[in-house]
Amino acid sequence: MRGLILSILFVCLVAPLQSQIHEIGIFAGGSNYVGDIGSTNYIHPNKFAGGLIYKYNLNPRIALRGTYTYISISGDDADASNPYRQNRGFSFSNNVHEFAAGVEFNFFDYNISDYRTTFTPYILAEIAAFNYKSPGSQTSNNTISLKNKFSYTLPVGIGLKGRLADNFAIAFEAGVRFTFEDDLDYTTDKINSLDFGGNGNDWYTFSGVSIVYTFGRPPCFGGIAE
Repeated sequence: MRGLILSILFVCLVAPLQSQIHEIGIFAGGSNYVGDIGSTNYIHPNKFAGGLIYKYNLNPRIALRGTYTYISISGDDADASNPYRQNRGFSFSNNVHEFAAGVEFNFFDYNISDYRTTFTPYILAEIAAFNYKSPGSQTSNNTISLKNKFSYTLPVGIGLKGRLADNFAIAFEAGVRFTFEDDLDYTTDKINSLDFGGNGNDWYTFSGVSIVYTFGRPPCFGGIAE
């Protein structure tokens, strides 16, 4: 009996190192931007966003994750509630390529191989690097040249996930990215025609759904029943 108990304890200690639950999948939804042009609604998806996701479940409460997200953003002063912006009449569109890594914290134990733990809300914290087009310079004929620019942001979000069927799970998630840049909408004080007087950093958001496939032998999360 002692040998059996020791064997079970050994498996519980070694299994998480060798056979964690992995999740890989896709997600899609909507995005919107908040800055110096257009509407100032923080959650108002109006453009497409989608990407790839990978998760590594450390235990039933914590999962590490990495994502690539393509996020299209745009703004139009015609959609603003501010009369000044409406009369100004500017608009823009840009594309963001984001690579993020972070942690999901589950409110409840989560393991889709156990019917008792197949559903949980969660919160998300990440750090991300992203690429977008930024105004470079203005030529003599008033043409604005654009350049690729890299920066970083700190995405946070909330979600709800659960088992869909067999090894598939589904999640609904909403998150916001506060950037340290003010030119996602091409506004800049370096070019007079693009200086709109705003000095606040730009935001962009994502809300949507993901479907992931779970694989790998479930780790020994549970204890030993007497």
